[in-house]
Amino acid sequence: MTYAASDVSNFYYGAVTPVVAYLMACLGAALGLRCTTRSLRRPHRRAGWLALGATAIGCGIWTMHFIAMIGFNVQGALVTYDTTKTLLSLVVAIAVVSVGVFLVGYRGGSPATLATAGTVTGLGVAAMHYLGMAAIHTNGTLGYDTPTVILSIVIAIAAATAALWVVVSIHALWASLGASLVMGVAVTGMHYTGMAAVSVHLTGHSATSQSSTDLLSFLLAMLAGPLVVLLVAAVIVMFDPDMMLTEDDWDRAPVAATAPRGTAPRGTVPAQPTHFDEQQARTSQSRTSW
Repeated sequence: MTYAASDVSNFYYGAVTPVVAYLMACLGAALGLRCTTRSLRRPHRRAGWLALGATAIGCGIWTMHFIAMIGFNVQGALVTYDTTKTLLSLVVAIAVVSVGVFLVGYRGGSPATLATAGTVTGLGVAAMHYLGMAAIHTNGTLGYDTPTVILSIVIAIAAATAALWVVVSIHALWASLGASLVMGVAVTGMHYTGMAAVSVHLTGHSATSQSSTDLLSFLLAMLAGPLVVLLVAAVIVMFDPDMMLTEDDWDRAPVAATAPRGTAPRGTVPAQPTHFDEQQARTSQSRTSW
């Protein structure tokens, strides 16, 4: 059987798909960071916030991948996707991010914990990417350049480790938003590095050489669920009363919250009576004696 190499493009719609994909990666990262920050400050609700954060990050990464894949085009071939493998890649994305987030959420940000959680999460993100690629059906076979694949996995591990470090180290709102922009670059960079490793060898010629309306409809339908999840997470985070607290506010809030009603917060010095206060007390006492 003869295989003919085909031209592959990841930018069929120009800059639209990579820009939107990057924004979705940033959105998922930003929501995940804010949720995990709350989990560290609210131990009684830690599991819920960590689960929401992991889901947001996982959905953001998966959404980034398949929005970017809308721009994937193979000359002389019609690309379709296997529904089961596509959905399975979403489950993998959320599951592996959950492992990393829960590790740092409950065990802290020690170097050993970050290395373990970052490696597991990075390998999982890479697995999500290549599982999503395995869902592709076309009239040919996909090949991969091994060194480029390895580079994409290294980028995924580095990006995941950096993201988890940010989770336990950066709590201020604007700092976490800036970190999410950097994480978006890393995650999107990992995707396009992995796509640079792809080559397609066709066994026949398709009558359609561009992405069809059916393919676009399928991917948009697949994206609907994760987009709703991200929207719900955004609403929860935005309406949380601690949204705008600064680092100093966070440090004071737990003390004030745990102080018994009617007592001064622990660590504060009671106000000393002034000369005016003492004079008022003596005057009040003399009146009472009358």
